[in-house]
Amino acid sequence: MSKRPATEPLEVGSPAPASKRARVDDEPEVKTVTNGIHHLMSPRKQDQEKIDIAGADAAEHEELEEAGATEDVDDDEEAPATVRQTAPTEGYADLYLDTIDRSVLDFDFEKLCSVTLSNINVYACLVCGKYYQGRGPKSQAYFHALDEGHHVYINMSSKQVYVLPEGYEVKSKSLDDIKFVVDPRLPKNEVLRLDREQRTAWDLQGRKYTPGFVGMNNIKANDYFNVVMHALAHVVPLRNYFMLEDLTVRPQIAQRFGILVRKMWNPRAFKSHVSPHELLQEIALKSNKRYTLTDQSDPVDFLSFFLNHLHLALGGSKSKPGSSIIQKVFQGSLQVESQLITARADAGDRLRFEDAAVNTERSRFLILTLDLPPAPLFQDALERNIIPQVPLAGLNGILNKYDGLHAQERLNYRRRYRLLHPLPPFLLFHVKRFSQNKFVSERNPTIVTFSPRGLDMGPYVVPNPALHPPGEPIYYDLVANIIHEAVRIRDDSVEGEAERKVWRVQLRDKSRDEWVEVQDLFVEKAVAETLSTKESYLQVWERRREPKGKGKA
Repeated sequence: MSKRPATEPLEVGSPAPASKRARVDDEPEVKTVTNGIHHLMSPRKQDQEKIDIAGADAAEHEELEEAGATEDVDDDEEAPATVRQTAPTEGYADLYLDTIDRSVLDFDFEKLCSVTLSNINVYACLVCGKYYQGRGPKSQAYFHALDEGHHVYINMSSKQVYVLPEGYEVKSKSLDDIKFVVDPRLPKNEVLRLDREQRTAWDLQGRKYTPGFVGMNNIKANDYFNVVMHALAHVVPLRNYFMLEDLTVRPQIAQRFGILVRKMWNPRAFKSHVSPHELLQEIALKSNKRYTLTDQSDPVDFLSFFLNHLHLALGGSKSKPGSSIIQKVFQGSLQVESQLITARADAGDRLRFEDAAVNTERSRFLILTLDLPPAPLFQDALERNIIPQVPLAGLNGILNKYDGLHAQERLNYRRRYRLLHPLPPFLLFHVKRFSQNKFVSERNPTIVTFSPRGLDMGPYVVPNPALHPPGEPIYYDLVANIIHEAVRIRDDSVEGEAERKVWRVQLRDKSRDEWVEVQDLFVEKAVAETLSTKESYLQVWERRREPKGKGKA
């Protein structure tokens, strides 16, 4: 088959395509057809500006270069350096911003590159939400922009937004909500109003939530961790410190805890829950995998570990009291009287220890342990286990351990405990429910009854007229109550069933004077009168600020 001859002869000596710089500098030619004759003419000035802005000739040349159609550079001639665009042309600053998908953005996970697993200079793709390292011509984010066509990235440290592969920074105000979600920071006046103003917010899906009372992901078995984080996030001095202080020079455990607290109180969140994955990874590293997200642990053991490491991370001293915000909030003093139990017997064949010397010493504490009476071994008439009740304070209350009268026997010593002035702003009570021996771990289901308002700690403190008038009450109000629930599950053991520990936390909403119960992602209201019907395990009490001598609320 014969080929149709060309309408115009091909020019044998046609020059090679001009360089990119030459094409930009030279005025583009426009071809017109008049009476079948082709003419070349220069475009109008306003059309020339449009062509220059679009950069179509430069894009065509880049495609020719990729296809290998351009002439090779002579070996002796130095290749021109690649010049990246430093800023978009006027009017094109918002290119690619319409490709951002806020519904896939999740900044709660550890900031690691999804390819190299490096945590240095990490960028998040605002189109798919994945993390990549760097933004240079040989970086993972640069390759991702070329391969997938995702062009908008945010630096997770500086919160600057860039368009790749061009590499220029975008300073559009429409991205301020994303920058705020990366690291929420409220001004001081808003932080101080968190407990006085009722706040309600909505996420991107239209779900309603209350800042500070949000669900937290239970990745596998980290509910023990979640309840402790909720309790600490409602200790007002601690919360305000981590929301306002600059912790960039502090260790990672302090920085990540601060970010988690700020996200829990974020009024402009994209989703109505948070994930503690980033802080959990750091704690697993610090504890040599003693506390992880895959294995259940004890909340009180974890709280003790976390407070001590947080104290050191904030520059606290191991010997000097009150050297960090942790000790200023929780640390108190305790008077301990110890007396040796002698083996001398009297006429009634009873041990005599009153004549032994009493040794008095002072000790510091962060958590006060409360002992429960032994659980009953028998069943009632309906063959049900008897669940006893014991009050927190008052007659036969478990706080009588610290009245200086009731003694605790340990080994060959009897010890009496009593608190010293000044009491800390917040008290942590640990109700000891679990005991373990070589064979089995036992749980004491005794219910501790209490009122969430007006706990008088005056009877348990050694009088000191210089710090507090004798006989005047010292009232504390409940802030958080971590409760335990035993859930029976089937397994392959001989017993056929086993108990799984489930942890919940009850929190007081001061702005509404209501109680909220949180278990992982589930947030619901609770009734103040029923708080003591659950198995309390860890309680946070706040000292009431009011004129001395005022009665209970």
